Amino acid sequence: MTGEKGVIGFIGIGVMGKSMAGHLLKDGYSVLVYTRTKEKASELIEAGAGWMETIEELASQSDYIITMVGYPSDVEEIYLSEKGILNSAKEGTYVIDMTTSKPSLAKKIYEAAMQRHIHALDAPVSGGDVGAREARLSIMAGGDQEAFDACMPIFSVIGQNIVYQGEAGSGQHTKMCNQIAIAAGMVGVSEAIAYAKNAGLDPENVLKSISAGAAGSWSLSNLAPRMLKEDFEPGFYVKHFIKDMDIAIEEADHMKMEVPGLTLAHSLYTELQKKGEGDSGTQALYKLWKS
Repeated sequence: MTGEKGVIGFIGIGVMGKSMAGHLLKDGYSVLVYTRTKEKASELIEAGAGWMETIEELASQSDYIITMVGYPSDVEEIYLSEKGILNSAKEGTYVIDMTTSKPSLAKKIYEAAMQRHIHALDAPVSGGDVGAREARLSIMAGGDQEAFDACMPIFSVIGQNIVYQGEAGSGQHTKMCNQIAIAAGMVGVSEAIAYAKNAGLDPENVLKSISAGAAGSWSLSNLAPRMLKEDFEPGFYVKHFIKDMDIAIEEADHMKMEVPGLTLAHSLYTELQKKGEGDSGTQALYKLWKS
């Protein structure tokens, strides 16, 4: 399968990956997809994407490879196993891990890729399902500047706020900053909605005032309305957010840094997961105040 813009192999067609791959397909790239469950890729295949039976097959036929999977363990297996990406891709291929993963793993993949003359970037994203659907994700990238510049046309199709952060692992470290800020913010958003209800106010009317003021945030504008509608479908899974917070806490420990706000949010989300909400969206945190 060929295309003037090159062939992109996409691994991980989940809540966000499906939209991201779709934008690239519409923009004129040839897109090859692989996911553990073929049915998840059915719409993309119908739209013209090619289905690959194995990671090895996908990697050997791609000029660029994007991964958007669940956990660091998935990333490590996909990239570093015997039949993984780095042992199957051609020299000169660009590999872009957009999963939120460990900075140390990003560096490990970068170094292994260098030995095989493959260009590796860690480029996690922020913006959730809405940002992915509307092609306005924030993309934070680590790796070589030259590789980042070469992949900028791809990033521009799926995102709007695209920033090169530095050497390998820098993208993942930046994503940890993002998740730390969101974690404490989600506690505040949930408390604010609960407070408004307990005070006898109209929460939707309260949002009109506070979302446009100093308290304004993406979470307040996009997730608080979902809380009020009791829409807890995942734009981003609770279980994946806990994974991100685990990574951030681990990295903070390495730096001998205290993160009390993150620690509190982590404990609350862990409690939420124990209540069976791991597959709900992060806005389900509000249920701890609602129940």
